[in-house]
Amino acid sequence: MANRHFFFLPLFLLSAIALSILPGKSLGNSVGAVEKRCGWLQNPTPGNWWLNDSRASWTISAQAGYRAKGIDSIPDITLKEFVKTNGSYGYGCACMDVTTDQKKRRIISIQGFQQLPLKVCQADKSLLRWQK
Repeated sequence: MANRHFFFLPLFLLSAIALSILPGKSLGNSVGAVEKRCGWLQNPTPGNWWLNDSRASWTISAQAGYRAKGIDSIPDITLKEFVKTNGSYGYGCACMDVTTDQKKRRIISIQGFQQLPLKVCQADKSLLRWQK
């Protein structure tokens, strides 16, 4: 009996290691590892933030509702290249290190932030379908 357990232990450990190194995969939910997402960072009205990249529109926060962890780490993006569309609200171009919920298209947490020149997003043809 002890030999049978000895056989399954290495098999179990190898399986656990293999599952832990699969990129972007998770067990039991759709929340993945930290990933870099780049695109149009939009803040059209108070409390509403989302990032539109080549894959989806990711909710960062919704007025009087959902709010991603780390949103306060986003600096004042109006101080650099920024397009005003509604008073002091509008959009810019950014890359963010985030964890996401793929199913809900939400950013769960923000680990890092870098604002980019507008020309970077303007040159990315995959982002044009999200730009208004």
